[in-house]
Amino acid sequence: MNWLSTLLGNLNYGTIFFLMLLESTVIPVPSELVVSPAAYHAAGGNLNIFLVILFATIGADCGATINYLAGYYLGRPIIYRFANSKWGKLCLLNQHKVDKSEKFFYNHGMVATITGRLIPGIRHLISIPAGLSKMKYWQFLLYTTLGAGIWNCILATLGWYLHTIVPEEQLNDKIMEYGEYIKVVIMLLVAASAIYFMAKWFFKRRKDMNLD
Repeated sequence: MNWLSTLLGNLNYGTIFFLMLLESTVIPVPSELVVSPAAYHAAGGNLNIFLVILFATIGADCGATINYLAGYYLGRPIIYRFANSKWGKLCLLNQHKVDKSEKFFYNHGMVATITGRLIPGIRHLISIPAGLSKMKYWQFLLYTTLGAGIWNCILATLGWYLHTIVPEEQLNDKIMEYGEYIKVVIMLLVAASAIYFMAKWFFKRRKDMNLD
C-alpha cells in the first residue's frame, strides 16, 4: 500500500488522526507505526506530544464509532457476510476474528471496551460487539476513549524513549521489537485483572449465599 507508506512517512496531526481512524475500523494500519514515530518526532521538537496523543485518541474514537454503528444498525448477518467476503479478507478480517471479539466482550462485560483496546487482534474489532449488544453510546465512547488513551500513552512513551537511544533509520524495527514486549506485559496485566475480578465476584457470591 503505497498510500499508507506515504502517510506513515509524513506524520502530522491530520495524518495521525486519519491513520488512527482507519486503525480502529477494519483496515490494517499498525498503531505502533503511527503514534510511536509521531512521539519520536515530538521528542525532537517537531510535534507536540500531548497533541499527538489527543489526535490519535480522537481518531481512534471516530474509527471505533464507525464499527459500533455498523454493529448497531447492520446486525450480525451482514457483519459476518462482510468478514467472509473478498473485501473482508483484504482487511485481514474473517468470521473467526469477529467471533473472538464477541466472546471477549460478552465474557468481560462492558469493561471489555477498555481492556479490549489494549489486546492485539481484539483492539480494532471490540467496537462491533458493543454495537451488536446495543451498548449505550455514551458508555461506549467513554470506555473507548479511556482504552485508546491508555494505549496511545504507552505508544507515545515508547516513541519518546526511543528518541534518546535509537537513530531514526532503526526506529520502526525497534518499535516492533519493544512492541512485542509491551503486548506480553499487557496480556499478563489483563489476565491478572480478569482473575482478580472473577475471584472478587466468587467470594462475594459465596458470602451472599452464606448470609441466606
